[in-house]
Amino acid sequence: MLHEFMRFLSFSFLFLVVCFFGCKNNSKHSMSSLKLDNSIAIKHAQGFEITQAENYKILTIKSPWQNSTKIFRYALVNESDISEYNFNQNDFDGLLKVPIKTIVVTSTTHIPSLELLNVQNTLVAFPETDYISSEITRNRIDKGYVRDLGKNEGINIEVLLELKPDVVIGFGVDGVNKAFENINKANIPVVYNGDWVESSPLAKAEWVKFFGVLYGVEKKSDSIFNAIESDYLEAKELASTVQDIPTVLSGAMHKDIWYLPNGASTEAQFLKDANVNYLWSNTKGTGSLALNFEVVFDRAKDADIWMSPSYYKSYEDLKQANQHYSKFKAYANQKVFSFNNTKGKSGGVLYYELGFARPDIVLKDIIKICHPELLKNYEPFFFKPLE
Repeated sequence: MLHEFMRFLSFSFLFLVVCFFGCKNNSKHSMSSLKLDNSIAIKHAQGFEITQAENYKILTIKSPWQNSTKIFRYALVNESDISEYNFNQNDFDGLLKVPIKTIVVTSTTHIPSLELLNVQNTLVAFPETDYISSEITRNRIDKGYVRDLGKNEGINIEVLLELKPDVVIGFGVDGVNKAFENINKANIPVVYNGDWVESSPLAKAEWVKFFGVLYGVEKKSDSIFNAIESDYLEAKELASTVQDIPTVLSGAMHKDIWYLPNGASTEAQFLKDANVNYLWSNTKGTGSLALNFEVVFDRAKDADIWMSPSYYKSYEDLKQANQHYSKFKAYANQKVFSFNNTKGKSGGVLYYELGFARPDIVLKDIIKICHPELLKNYEPFFFKPLE
């Protein structure tokens, strides 16, 4: 028994010696063999996670688009360490040298994160730049620092190859995008961003940490998000103290169907946190409800406030579109509010760009409209009365 035990010790020692000298003689490491230590805290977002490995990070995208079963994993390695690794294509969907120096994003919702992190100067191109509303980035576009890549579905690959960005941040509706496939084949990493899939305002905002890890400024992105979260929760707490709770209608007709937020949607979450009585708050879905006019009118004709009436800019526009709109109490009392009139210089709607990143502003807008006695010195930024 003792003899067998001594043989085991001898074999174990020899194994360790071989491993030690074998590793010493091989300067490159397999990225799949390194032990994972811990995950970086994500409070609200469900669609991504950041894992700290021994001396690199793994960015995992769990929900790149709605109902996706595909999970993407990207290895983020410091540029100074990149030669130390044998990259196995089967381990990851992409290898990124961080911090990245040049970037292409494909959704206006990505622009605010770059600006919040003060890395907007790394943006070199965008599809259909006219949609960008931010004054900071529009100024860079006007000076020629940000190239136009054409339509999102048919990105100009020649311009992209000329620019050779470190990464393209894409978004997908169903995972079928030939342009992204061609970009990947050209050895330019495409990383999917699924901020729009999240079902809560704070979860969407937390995607600033996605960009934080790409630029190696995790602490800064964490601090920015914590400030937004704190501002949001403080406003929510303030709204919870009011006793007079208005009833709220949302949406408008498109052709013969009235589309309005489902009870578990981000829009409904804003209304709940603003402490209002949204008349369809008890519905279960995260997307839109599709109802006929009679159903909506019967339930909401006496609603105190009407929020987000589609793309209509004025009371006259509403009435011209459908005479029956004027029969709503909110219309008669001119209590209809929209974010559609708050636009950038080139016509892009600011809410669609900045609203994801700054839910605290959106919530305070709604609180000010629905509870005007609160936030006395606050002026709504996105939502304004119809003209």
